[in-house]
Amino acid sequence: MAKLTLKPIINISASLAARAAARKGFNTALILGTSEVIPQSERVRVYYTADDLITDGFKDDSAEYKAAKLYFSATATPTKLYVGTKYSTDTDILTAARACRAANSEWYVLIPLGASEADVLTLADWAESAQPATILAYTTGESVNLSLHENASGTDADRDTEGIFKKLKAKGYRRSFGQYCNQPDTPDAVAATMGYAMGANTGTINSAYTLAYKHLPGVTPDDLTENQVSYIVGTSTAEGTNGNVYVNRQDSYNVLQQGRMADGTSFDEVVYLDMLKDHITLNVMDLLYQSPKIPQTNAGVTAIMGVINSACDEFVNIGFIAPGQWNGDGILSLKKGDMLAKGYLVQAEAVEAQSQADRDARKSPPIYVSIKLAGAIEWVTIQVNVNR
Repeated sequence: MAKLTLKPIINISASLAARAAARKGFNTALILGTSEVIPQSERVRVYYTADDLITDGFKDDSAEYKAAKLYFSATATPTKLYVGTKYSTDTDILTAARACRAANSEWYVLIPLGASEADVLTLADWAESAQPATILAYTTGESVNLSLHENASGTDADRDTEGIFKKLKAKGYRRSFGQYCNQPDTPDAVAATMGYAMGANTGTINSAYTLAYKHLPGVTPDDLTENQVSYIVGTSTAEGTNGNVYVNRQDSYNVLQQGRMADGTSFDEVVYLDMLKDHITLNVMDLLYQSPKIPQTNAGVTAIMGVINSACDEFVNIGFIAPGQWNGDGILSLKKGDMLAKGYLVQAEAVEAQSQADRDARKSPPIYVSIKLAGAIEWVTIQVNVNR
């Protein structure tokens, strides 16, 4: 007897949804040294402990191993570290940095070991527009960064501005993090700071952090005066040169001050905004990639807004976005003084208001994402009133 298939009656198929793109890691640094242990054909290698570098052939007195020890000793331990090499055949440090980026796009923070001021200036300029997004973290022990220096004539009219902190502040660079350290055993002390930052950036609930007042294992605090610290990091009422220092407070507290980028922006704000932009971009791209089509209708725009909402929700959970009053300019229905109940608001212009040219080009109407940062308390004023 013939056994006929059920396919003419029940035509069933199964499809596996396209895989979403992996979210870029913002919790890994690369230290750039000159020890040519790593072949030039590789340029970059990943390590999971400092001892892995010794196993791979780095000497225990090498700058790379010393920096890796600081990085992995952080109180919030990072999972991995990339090591790149500037070879003797490289034209300059920028050539090496670009080659490391071409060899591996996963690392986020660049730590040039023993970098000169000229190297820092070159890399800082590159980091401002590098893709993928990059942060430069460097160490300087130059005393010119500790106070305002006069020129040889000693006149007020022509002050010396050679300090790297002042130079990068003047340029308004948001992607450069400078740390002063004049300890001979830790010439690349910023590796310890970045170790904490990368280890703390887990993306889990309530994991948002700030670098202010963090302890850096393996780093000896510098013996600085209050005036020198204030000149570099500022105070609660005055700006400094937007560098960072590691000092002792009240005997018991070895702390980093203040956790700022060259333009004065807090380090954590730069990192989390980079992450938020990445999440929104990939959420929207995944929607476009996995859908047969997104109709050019208000419903289609609502679908896009939905995945943007999902990205923002993640950063509410982290603790980077929080409910608050919108104090910026009005945007569509959002007015100055309105409360953002969720900490953010996603809005879009109506499809009906689009020009025919935009419709023909299949463009979405502009979408506006307004967010309120949770912020962080780093300065406290307390008044105690006593009555007898």
